[in-house]
Amino acid sequence: MRPVRYPGQVIELPPRLCASVDYYASAWNYGSYRQAWEMKFDKRDKDTHRFAIADTRGELTLTVPIAKPASSSCRWSDIMISTHGAWWDVHRVALESAYGRTPFFEFYIDRFLPMLTVGVEERYPLLSSLALAWDEQIRDILGITQAAGEVTERKSPESYAPLPYYQVRGDKLGFIPHLSILDLIFNIGPEAPLYLQALATTND
Repeated sequence: MRPVRYPGQVIELPPRLCASVDYYASAWNYGSYRQAWEMKFDKRDKDTHRFAIADTRGELTLTVPIAKPASSSCRWSDIMISTHGAWWDVHRVALESAYGRTPFFEFYIDRFLPMLTVGVEERYPLLSSLALAWDEQIRDILGITQAAGEVTERKSPESYAPLPYYQVRGDKLGFIPHLSILDLIFNIGPEAPLYLQALATTND
């Protein structure tokens, strides 16, 4: 059972795709959490549809292109993904290159292939549905519960002081903090929940 500091509270965080380690550490101490996809769309908030990984040369940002919204007053939940540039292939190849030699890539990657292969725009036409599909698998790996009750606290994710963990190219690149949770999962696998607990309590 995951140790929870605030078991009766539901935290709401901004909408994110493959959110950062800090983001999931922010949710760790709460009984459950949800992503606020009903927030008003703001094209300046690029972090909603992009995430950072560590490839062979350092930090690399991957972006899911989005379709132009029908109205400037729409919400993030209305935004559709674009098929421009076959981005799913770009993302899959980038993840394979970055994490193919990590201890847990082969163990977890099959969970994520529906979001990284042809037809993704039919399976997940909305950015929110794509992001929540990623989040469902990530939460299952981490043991974090999706919100089922009324939100008791709304906040932005913390930016935690770096707490190094094993990264496959750490000896060459040094430790790179604040990456997507995928970096943590592929590098340390089932120890990821223990790391989140340590990060959340160390920076409390």
